[in-house]
Amino acid sequence: MGSEEVEAAMGRWGDAVWRLCLARLRHRLDAEDAFQETFLALLRAAPTFESNEHEKAWLLRCACNCTNDVFRSRKRHRALSLDDAGMSGATGTAAGAVEVASEIPPGMAADAELASALRRLTDSQRVAVHLYYYEGYSVEEIARITAQKGSTVRSHLHRARKALKKELEASAPCEMTR
Repeated sequence: MGSEEVEAAMGRWGDAVWRLCLARLRHRLDAEDAFQETFLALLRAAPTFESNEHEKAWLLRCACNCTNDVFRSRKRHRALSLDDAGMSGATGTAAGAVEVASEIPPGMAADAELASALRRLTDSQRVAVHLYYYEGYSVEEIARITAQKGSTVRSHLHRARKALKKELEASAPCEMTR
């Protein structure tokens, strides 16, 4: 697979891969690293795909693996801000601090309350919600992509719906009392 094919795959599935990386990691710089690693893996592996859907599923599975690598790396290499390390003489705002993605990926939530509630879900719940509602995958497909059992994915979706309902009802005025 050449760079032209990788660029074409980025054009077709780059937004979906980016949204998944950002939804899982919630840090823009980490998401960029995972996104880049996903497409580098595509270039290195050069697999042949049966269809566009197979290609998309492969890329999303690879993105899950790359984000898992970032999680493992975070645990191994805990970062300190310059203030914590006793080097607060730097100019600017919190030099060296990781930029936190304060918003849910574009297209995931138009409503600020919903975006806020989605941010409070666990990573597993947020990924399940993202793949189910925003990417249109079935529970079985999500289970294959995330290497989980279907029952686990259903549990994540159930708990996420329950948490979102509770969160949104608490933030909404009493107009939902019908």
